[in-house]
Amino acid sequence: MKTVLITGAAGDVGTHLRRELAGRYHLRVSDIKPVRELRKTEKFVRGDVSKLPDMLRASKGVDAIVHLGAWPVEGDWPLILSSNIVGGYNAFEAARRNGVKRVVFASSNHAVGFYRRDQKIDHLALPKPDSRYGLSKAFGEALGALYAYKYGLEVLAIRIGNVNPEPLDKRRLAIWVSPRDIAQLVSIGIDHPDIKFEIVYGASDNLRAWWDNSNAYRLGYRPLDKSEAWAADLLAKHVDNPNPLVERYQGGTFVAAEDGGDPSRAHLVSKKAKRLARRAARKAARKKTGKKK
Repeated sequence: MKTVLITGAAGDVGTHLRRELAGRYHLRVSDIKPVRELRKTEKFVRGDVSKLPDMLRASKGVDAIVHLGAWPVEGDWPLILSSNIVGGYNAFEAARRNGVKRVVFASSNHAVGFYRRDQKIDHLALPKPDSRYGLSKAFGEALGALYAYKYGLEVLAIRIGNVNPEPLDKRRLAIWVSPRDIAQLVSIGIDHPDIKFEIVYGASDNLRAWWDNSNAYRLGYRPLDKSEAWAADLLAKHVDNPNPLVERYQGGTFVAAEDGGDPSRAHLVSKKAKRLARRAARKAARKKTGKKK
């Protein structure tokens, strides 16, 4: 059984993946905060993706890395730089130094969020990020290509839509992916024998999809779920956003947001932002007084 490192394992997507992948792999789950209620085939390794030594330690001896660890929505530049851009580099560099051949990179629909909703795009679509967050995911895709072609890693970048047990609104009827379908894509990224560098979309079999996901199908993806079962209810509840850009572009509220960007996660982001702000204030105070950690 392969040993697979999941960074960002305490987050929403990581929590779904841990459940769906249980028993298929030995999971080494890592996050900046503890991951509780470990299963028999799981081992927790605390790690901060923005610190290369942490990533080197967490990834030593694994067969594959599933890199989810990142700030999950729009944020200010220092936060995105540290968590997503430096963190992405550290994941790929740790894989290279430790001889880990296979990396599954959690990219995002926000890497291409400034394509219009009346366009259908495939895996060859160039990045059009809708945010600093989306930019960081486009950067991660480029990192994956660099490490694949220059250093011989095998990389699957998944432009994830929205992982949830069910779609939450009209926009997500197009981009929704069920937990078991995203787990299927991740397993392809871990196990498919012929991957060099590939981009696919993390989406279920959605009638209203904006994406041609034929590259995922070429690799053997066969989604089990469809968003259309929720369409009538969600369309009846929908009210257009007053900003026409939000309704025009695939990235939704991210195209206009300077912070957050996902209303359904606002309370989680606010709590985490406050926690990080307190941590930064303590660090600044220690520096000012000359105290060590």
